[in-house]
Amino acid sequence: MDLRKLKTLIDLVSESNISELEITEADGKVRIVKSDGAVAVPMMMAAPVAAAPAAPAPAPAAIAPVAAAAPEETGRIVKSPMVGTFYRAAGPNAKPFAEVGQQIKEGAPICIIEAMKIMNEIDTEIGGTVTKVLCENGQPVEFGQPLFVIE
Repeated sequence: MDLRKLKTLIDLVSESNISELEITEADGKVRIVKSDGAVAVPMMMAAPVAAAPAAPAPAPAAIAPVAAAAPEETGRIVKSPMVGTFYRAAGPNAKPFAEVGQQIKEGAPICIIEAMKIMNEIDTEIGGTVTKVLCENGQPVEFGQPLFVIE
């Protein structure tokens, strides 16, 4: 799929009342989901082998094995609302939003996910004690991938 067409689709989702758009064409499939910050994020794009361009494979396809390797955890799981890069703190020298053993309140920021050069602060929908951090700082994450375990 042509990048101009993809950008047009992202703008369309961003400016409309729809929250998700999925399009399948002969040369691939694209799924765009609007996040809380009203930023559309391409979720998946895979081209058939016969129609594969000479360019490198898109990043979301390379991220898929990361989610498959995630172990099952007990407790309540905070999952990634989008594809991007996971950061525990607002900056390299800043204190992490959530540490193991720390009490957090519902609605408190728990991490940042960078998507399309935009830093999206992720707030937790549940309160409790952080028992496990499941991602490394700077690690690529996929939509729905477990990030934290909260008891």
